Amino acid sequence: MEFFGKKIESNKSLIAVLIDPDKTSEHSALQNLVKKIEFANIDFIFIGGSSVKEEDFNRCLDNLKAITKVPVVIFPGGPSQVSLKADGMLLLSLISGRNPDYLIGHHVQSAPKLKELKEKLLPTGYILLDGGNNSAVAYISQTSPIPQSNPEIAVNTAIAGELLGLKAIFIDAGSGAHHSANENLIKRLRSEINVPLIVGGGVKSIERIQELENAGADIIVIGNKIEEDIDFLLDIASIRTTKINE
Repeated sequence: MEFFGKKIESNKSLIAVLIDPDKTSEHSALQNLVKKIEFANIDFIFIGGSSVKEEDFNRCLDNLKAITKVPVVIFPGGPSQVSLKADGMLLLSLISGRNPDYLIGHHVQSAPKLKELKEKLLPTGYILLDGGNNSAVAYISQTSPIPQSNPEIAVNTAIAGELLGLKAIFIDAGSGAHHSANENLIKRLRSEINVPLIVGGGVKSIERIQELENAGADIIVIGNKIEEDIDFLLDIASIRTTKINE
């Protein structure tokens, strides 16, 4: 996934918007969202969801590729969410849990398709944190999130993931999280691992984005906040314009 690495090297304040096809089914709504994504100079569109039907996933991906040049990256919620039409794919392994399906089982099911996508894959260690709510990921994967009160577990899990050969680490407080990963944990992770650090879940303000950037997150993923308030993208646009002009 060469373009992904180049973007990280050239700009440390990358933002991805996560689109759940279940929640963005109308084409007009998707077009409106994409216009604001482009206006805000968002770096990536992530697409995926824990309970998305294959046909809905493919329809949403087709529509995105038809209306935007923003790189579309699959953030898979299941083995059917694989497509050559995407610009890239996070090959997720849920290393914070012990459910074999989410460590390797689903990858085995999808192996023939994944092999075709080989150059577009970014093997990613996925670490689920406690965001103060019962997340869909925890429920569907039947795994427990790591408590933020014990950061050593998350740090050691990330280190182990890198040593196993994973090319990125994704720290996620889960969909609808009441709070995101705290900046002290992000700083620890940034000092301990040498692969891109992606952070998502519970990012609900410009101040939070800036705190995570300053702590060392390479990519910040925003989902629920934009579903609730699409004009949050206009706030993001204002801070990104300010940075360009500085």
